[in-house]
Amino acid sequence: MAITDKIYVKNHRQLATQMETNFPKGAFSGATLDLLFRGENLAKLDDTTRDRILDFAEDFLDCDCEAAPHCGHPERKFVAYLLELRETGLGPQAMVDVMSDEYMVYAYPGDIRSFLDDSIRQLEAIETLADVDGHSDAAESARQARKRLR
Repeated sequence: MAITDKIYVKNHRQLATQMETNFPKGAFSGATLDLLFRGENLAKLDDTTRDRILDFAEDFLDCDCEAAPHCGHPERKFVAYLLELRETGLGPQAMVDVMSDEYMVYAYPGDIRSFLDDSIRQLEAIETLADVDGHSDAAESARQARKRLR
């Protein structure tokens, strides 16, 4: 299961009530993305909440693809965001705190920890395969990326 399947809308029930609509708790579920992409009900929210949701939409849903927001770019952008947070030295709990403050989404710290561990293991595999195939530049790139995540 992808980490974006484990990212949830903070204060979900309250938002659903304010927007007078039902939508899934998962931030990257199709119905939630549709709601945020169209944004018709956002006017019913208070300014702070609306601003955070609009920031989320702008930072992750802004895409020119014909299939947007169901093209996979929002998920890839969010994964890159998580990796950037980790590279700044934040631990899983701090990463959850930042994403909650910035975008009103959250995850469980254990899920973030598993995602980071999986990312490091994938980079180790890339590094090893690149070394075996004689692609020293790719191996070094993977090695440096892995070190930034530790």
